[in-house]
Amino acid sequence: MKLQVIDHPLVTHKLTVLRDENTPSPVFRQLVEELIMLLAYESTRNVSITPKAINTPVAPMTAAKLSKPRPIVVPILRAGLGMLEGMTRLMPTAEVGFLGLKRDEETLEAITYANRLPDDLTDRQCFVLDPMLATGHTLIAAIDYLIERGAKDVTAICILAAPEGLKTLEEHIGDRGDVKIIVAAVDDHLNEKGFIVPGLGDAGDRLYGVVD
Repeated sequence: MKLQVIDHPLVTHKLTVLRDENTPSPVFRQLVEELIMLLAYESTRNVSITPKAINTPVAPMTAAKLSKPRPIVVPILRAGLGMLEGMTRLMPTAEVGFLGLKRDEETLEAITYANRLPDDLTDRQCFVLDPMLATGHTLIAAIDYLIERGAKDVTAICILAAPEGLKTLEEHIGDRGDVKIIVAAVDDHLNEKGFIVPGLGDAGDRLYGVVD
């Protein structure tokens, strides 16, 4: 597993506003989209391309385009949906699948409640979107699903990560697959409820409001 923390002034600035408890949901949603575009730029640096012969207005040339099978973007419902627009703006030809995972508040384990992904992901490059890598259980469940179905490599894009979650994820993944984690920051620790500290709160609630 490879971890990359994106150290960029614009990332830092947008993250600061996201953390502020006084930032309203409309601004929060807009900033998440902008931030994910910055993270996605780095996360797609090694996306597969193939040569393509084209004619410019001046001369023929050999250029490049995204390889097939196309990359697949997998937002983790529901908070991952807030990251989808930023990702697809950067890579509009990618396919999109969905995984619905929620955390059991007592055990902190991930429970799958929705799945809209192909059974065969052989040789696919997969990009998982989940704002918070806290305990790591949600990403473990998602990455396991993708690798078991033949994904070529998996990149998880998160806004924040906790050291405990990164450790758990690394111990679980081991050498089973080519897995990269792209984050805007690694925070201090998890609290007793499994929330990242200092964090930014519940990303889903701040994106879409509280659902009882």
